[in-house]
Amino acid sequence: MTRYMLSVHSVEGEVREPMSPEDMQHSWQQIGILEAEMKSTGAWLFSGRLHEPETATVVRVANGEILTTDGPFAEAREHLGGFYIINA
Repeated sequence: MTRYMLSVHSVEGEVREPMSPEDMQHSWQQIGILEAEMKSTGAWLFSGRLHEPETATVVRVANGEILTTDGPFAEAREHLGGFYIINA
């Protein structure tokens, strides 16, 4: 089987209609159903959630020295918020 990454993105400043508590609960239930199905079929390998980009620290090596910079690597509106690694 081949491994794939399913990515979950968010867009900074994107205006969305607020979800009712019932809609939010339904959404989380649907995600739970999807995760359970992936696990029961052996497709799910692992997943993760990432922190907001403003909490990031960029780590680079330059001339043999480790340099760290607070903040995101690139200025962008769209950010990776989470991921799933699956077999398919």
